[in-house]
Amino acid sequence: MKNAEIIIIGGGVVGASIAYHLTEKDVKDVLILERETRQGEGSTGKATGGIRTQFETEINIKMSLYSIDFFKNWGFDCGYEPRGYLFFTTDEKQFDYLKRNVERQKSFGVKDIEIVDAKTISEIVEGLNCEDIVGGSFGGRDGFINPLSVMEGFTKKALENGARVEFETQVFSIKTKGGKVKSVETNRGKIECETVVICAGAWAREIAKTAGVNLPVEPLKRQIVWAKSAADLPENLPMVIDLGSGFHFRPAKDFKREILFAYPDKDEKPSFDTNFDESFIAKVYEKAKHRVPFLYETEVVREKCRAGLYENTPDHHAILGGCNVGGLYFANGFSGHGVMHSPATGRTLAEIILDGKASFLDVSMLDLARFKENRLLHETAFI
Repeated sequence: MKNAEIIIIGGGVVGASIAYHLTEKDVKDVLILERETRQGEGSTGKATGGIRTQFETEINIKMSLYSIDFFKNWGFDCGYEPRGYLFFTTDEKQFDYLKRNVERQKSFGVKDIEIVDAKTISEIVEGLNCEDIVGGSFGGRDGFINPLSVMEGFTKKALENGARVEFETQVFSIKTKGGKVKSVETNRGKIECETVVICAGAWAREIAKTAGVNLPVEPLKRQIVWAKSAADLPENLPMVIDLGSGFHFRPAKDFKREILFAYPDKDEKPSFDTNFDESFIAKVYEKAKHRVPFLYETEVVREKCRAGLYENTPDHHAILGGCNVGGLYFANGFSGHGVMHSPATGRTLAEIILDGKASFLDVSMLDLARFKENRLLHETAFI
């Protein structure tokens, strides 16, 4: 019978980060269980790779600040590129919201963040229709990373530090005794362990249920259209987001003429469906028609269009930490922010597992109990 001190269920960017941070603290017996033949086949490989400090809640802002510094200073090249994030709005109330947010972000140490008017926005994004835009916010340190490179970097260092990874290993259940984790049942047999960390993204709820825990994580399909322009895109194009509709676009990394754009389709129902829906193309192009003429004129690169899953919680914030089952921990429910917050998440879970709490950052408000105790958080800028 196999055994491990700590089992991490899920080998995506979050699981890899936790393994890295644990092994950096000299925990050697860490086993990552990945159900696919390789890592990155789930949400990590479908992510757009954006990273921003422009959030409403203190915890999201601080997790972003920590993670951006990590990406900038890490010895492993993760493709961090500070192109910026531009939020714009056509609504005065939403503009006031952005103004309040910018002041809040500055108070927590965010630098290179500013409120911008429609004229400045037209200069930042050449070709954007700004006739009805009242203003926005721009964060210069925000930008892009390569999700798979981040995952590979965490994994490489974790393995060098003594961690192991097993592929094609699906966890069926978590076995407990006396209120504590004892083992996991997989398609390859039982593995005894003292600690389990569920990092299974949109699939986490079903696994947690086997240990008697109700984890409020719901899968929701999110789709991205990849397109190519006949001419070079505007230089230094940032991530651009319409705060009202959630419509957003960004240049494809290492391409001068290819671009990704999407929006949160309100018609999408919770499911595990990851098939790209051709009808989404017409919907997103209709969004682009009024706002971004150069996007509307692009040609779809169908083989690069993709669909992945968000792992949403009721308040669109992560669930980090343990529960009433001894040795069972969660890093789930990132609602689209798992890649960008993976460095902070990895350190958080490592400290909680080893020390009982995260000392570098107070994440107590992200505990599982908040849903029963009605301590939900609020974030408007959820895309």
